[in-house]
Parts: sequence; C-alpha cells; structure tokens
Amino acid sequence: MNTRDLVDLSGPAANAALTEDSILVLPTGAIEHHGPHLPLSTDYLMADQLGRAVVETAAAAGRDVWLLPSLAYTKSDEHHWAPGTIWLTWDTLMQTVVDIGRSVAATPAKTLVFYNGHGGNIALLQVALRELRRRFGLRTFLMGASITAGDGIEGPDERGFGIHGGHSETSMILHLRPDLVDLSLAERWVPDHMADLEHIKFNGGPVSFGWLSNDFGPSGVIGDATGATAEWGATLFARAVANGVAALTEIAGFRHRP
Repeated sequence: MNTRDLVDLSGPAANAALTEDSILVLPTGAIEHHGPHLPLSTDYLMADQLGRAVVETAAAAGRDVWLLPSLAYTKSDEHHWAPGTIWLTWDTLMQTVVDIGRSVAATPAKTLVFYNGHGGNIALLQVALRELRRRFGLRTFLMGASITAGDGIEGPDERGFGIHGGHSETSMILHLRPDLVDLSLAERWVPDHMADLEHIKFNGGPVSFGWLSNDFGPSGVIGDATGATAEWGATLFARAVANGVAALTEIAGFRHRP
C-alpha cells in the first residue's frame, strides 16, 4: 500500500512501518469565523491540504514521514462571539494533544510535528512541546504554514496586521477552494492607529496585549483581502510546501546533543 496516511494501515502494519526515526505530522487547523468572504474551514483547509502536500513531497524525497488526521476543533476563543466558530477551551485542547502524544509514544516513532494553520494555537502548542517531551520523551516540533501579511510589495500594505482573513489567507483559499470565497464581500480592516506604536505590537513586539477579533472591527477580519488572487495563493502554497519539506529535512537530523 503506497500511502503516507498512517491511519490507512492496520495496527500491525503501522507498527512494522514505523521506526524510532519516523516522523509523525499532525496538522492543526480551526473552524472559526473569517469574515463574510471566507469559509469557517479556512484554517482547517490550509493545515490539512498543506500538511498533506508537505508530507507527500518529503516522503517522495526519501524522508520517513507520516501524516496523522488533522485536528479541526482547536483554540479559537478569540472568535467566540461569532456564530459558526467551534472551539475548545485551552485545557481541553492541551489534554487532547497530550493524549495524542501519549498514544504516539506507544508506537516505535519518537518524533511528533504539529503542522499548524491557526495562529491562536501557537502559544498552547509551544507549551505542549515541552509537556510531551518531559512526559513521554518525544522529540517535538511546531511548524506553520508560512502565510504572511501583505507588506505592500507582494500585496496590499497591511502594516503587519494581515493575520486573519486578509490578503494571504484569502489568496490561499482562492487557490484551494475558489468556490468557497466571495470577494465581493471583502473589505479592508487594518488597525492603522496601532501600526506606529513603538512598544505595543500585534506580533513580535516587546509589549503584547490580549485581544478578541472583533476588537478591531465588526467583521472580525484583521487584514485586507480586497486584492486577493488565486495566483498569489498558488505561489504561497508552493513556497509553504518547499519550506515545510526543508524544515522536515532538518527535523529528521535533529538531536538535542551532538
């Protein structure tokens, strides 16, 4: 059977196929509000389809890598106010990934990679990496879909805020599932009043802050999707796959000690 989906194998076949060097990849998405122009499944689609493409491409290049079924329901409480969002509390999701890690540790494989498509999962999964390392001795990693905000060069200038329903995400879904996108409903929602602050930054600044997606506008969008294109989405997809395969190559050789 020529498959990289671990769950397509029987239990004995999976046990025979996996070794200590095998890498298991778990895509983590979300089912959440993405404004009026995108489907609730946006983050799930990106994690699921990019994760599969990364694993299959890496496997074709000779990597011992396997795909686990994607997680759809994750930590999306920043969008709790919007009907259609289906989210888990942080402790429910943490216990879920811990239980998955415990199950992975019962196989010959000792490396678990979260391939994440939803920004709201990042902090929790970073904590989970150490928890799984400490409790089960797994080698644990978190990698993402490499979807970036428009900088005015390769898209509209979203001033570093194009993180939810903006140019890149919308372009990606136009590439993956154009039938689910309605660009006629897209608008620009960028908090320009925050962009010039020196210390308080949305991502990567010295001062962070708590937020909900409707803090920035009633649509729950943070970005500018008005110029999104399927062509740009295809470019992003190819870049993300190449970056993911390169990351898995490093992960395959990674050890905590030389």
